[in-house]
Amino acid sequence: MNIYTANQYIKDTFGEKLYKLSLNAGTTCPNRDGTAGIGGCIFCSSLGSGDFSPKADMDIDRQIEQAKQLVASKFKGKHYIAYFQSFTNTYGDIDRLRDIYRKAAMRSDIAVISIATRPDCLGNQVIDMLRDIQRIKPVWVELGLQTIHEETAKFINRGYPISVYDEAVKKLRNLGVHVIVHMILGLPGETQRDMIETAEYIGKSGAQGIKLQLLHVLKGTNLAELYQNGECSVLSLEDYTECVVSCLKVLPPDMVIHRLTGDGPKKLLIAPLWSADKKKVMNTINAAVRQA
Repeated sequence: MNIYTANQYIKDTFGEKLYKLSLNAGTTCPNRDGTAGIGGCIFCSSLGSGDFSPKADMDIDRQIEQAKQLVASKFKGKHYIAYFQSFTNTYGDIDRLRDIYRKAAMRSDIAVISIATRPDCLGNQVIDMLRDIQRIKPVWVELGLQTIHEETAKFINRGYPISVYDEAVKKLRNLGVHVIVHMILGLPGETQRDMIETAEYIGKSGAQGIKLQLLHVLKGTNLAELYQNGECSVLSLEDYTECVVSCLKVLPPDMVIHRLTGDGPKKLLIAPLWSADKKKVMNTINAAVRQA
């Protein structure tokens, strides 16, 4: 099976390889402060999926330079993706966020501004801000959907219905940004058929890219308590690989596959422990994709 990888999409679009720099805009999440919920999604760590990001109190130019130094030994290119991953990066003081993203976008070494957020945090002011940034550099927006199944969404404390996601994709596509959707495989109670249905929905929703993510159990999360009490389980490498291949088969051939799995910080990882061997995991998945 041939898939359209993010690396190939980047080369086709920008004519060169780009390296992603993990940055921090200092945002929080409406699912933590009581606006949409309290405590966040059950799988989210205290750092809001930004466990590898720098401290938020650091100036954005300094963050970028520090991130470049960290990858200098393995990337010799000249241009980067400024990736704002921690928490909800369109939730907060809009003028402050606009200033951060504009500052990053104005740099000659930044080719793309990639902003991770929630579908329920894309009001008119945010859309105007994204339009402003898009005039400077291409913008990618990553939406945390995880699942289309409402029962699962309630269980993981996602905090919004599927209709909000549908509207968000329409707004972003009208804006002309590249829409990437996060999907988690192995959520409590979901079958492989449930996961395939989510992938099919994402493929037909108008999104241009997808990130497939293994459910990790991390210390300090509500999911960790459920797991340690025996109330949920995690996928084996074999089962996860099978689910990945099954989901890829139902996606449009031109959908950009930005991720086939992810790795949580080892100091926080409770399960599945096999996910810590990233090289083995990727080799296993890639071999299965080639054979499919």
